[in-house]
Amino acid sequence: MSKVNTSKNNAFLIDMTKCTGCRGCQVACKQWNQLAAEKTEFFSGEGYQNPPAMSEYTFTRIKFRDYQKNGQNEFAFYKEMCMHCNDPACASVCPVGAFKKTAEGPVIYKADRCIGCRFCMIACPFGVPKYEWSKGLPLVKKCTGCYSRVLEGMKPACATACPTAITYGRRDEMIKLAEERLAKHPNKYIHKVYGKEEAGGTSVIYLTSLPFNELGFKPVTLRPLPDYTWQALRMVPAAFLAVGGGLSALSWITHRRDRLKHEKAAEQVDNPAEEKED
Repeated sequence: MSKVNTSKNNAFLIDMTKCTGCRGCQVACKQWNQLAAEKTEFFSGEGYQNPPAMSEYTFTRIKFRDYQKNGQNEFAFYKEMCMHCNDPACASVCPVGAFKKTAEGPVIYKADRCIGCRFCMIACPFGVPKYEWSKGLPLVKKCTGCYSRVLEGMKPACATACPTAITYGRRDEMIKLAEERLAKHPNKYIHKVYGKEEAGGTSVIYLTSLPFNELGFKPVTLRPLPDYTWQALRMVPAAFLAVGGGLSALSWITHRRDRLKHEKAAEQVDNPAEEKED
């Protein structure tokens, strides 16, 4: 996979000490991406977040963490979303190039290329890509970093809606700002900028006052994950890769044909042909 010039790479700085749990980012994300509402039940096993997990209908959510401090009940919040890795594992394993790291920062997804193999779901260390289980011809769904907005010079919808916690800008400037906050308030934060090095660096970085593992952050290597992907793939004989590539191509052709047929049938239902004149 060719490296992308990330000199213009933007990033989210999410300061969880400033998050109020308003979930305005969730609403803005759904509105901008025109994501349907989903039927959920209140879930308090892991926290007080709702919906209980990201899905094809939910690209981001606020996770709740309740704890005690000085004998008082307190809440901490964690915004879960695609990390938009500098060197994304999803792109490295996709056999048809459906995922791409852009120079602006977001990792985008091209649905017209997807064959539904779900390798990306296995490779992602953050568990971000979700499958469209509700559809007969399912694809993968995930946060796009509001790429279309970024190209027009706007901020992502969640960053625009957030009143306190999210800052968006050049990645190097966001890291500098995070480190300045750590230096200025050493007793306020855990002394770590999460995402600066994790998985080779990400375009979503966090500050928090609680240990990251207590908030539910998954431990990941600092090494770019495609390095491991390559180590695994290089052990597979070329013949198997050729067969796999051929099967992927065949699956893509079949999947695309079925999808186009399904879309054509839907158009005919929506726009029935006019009756011929006698």
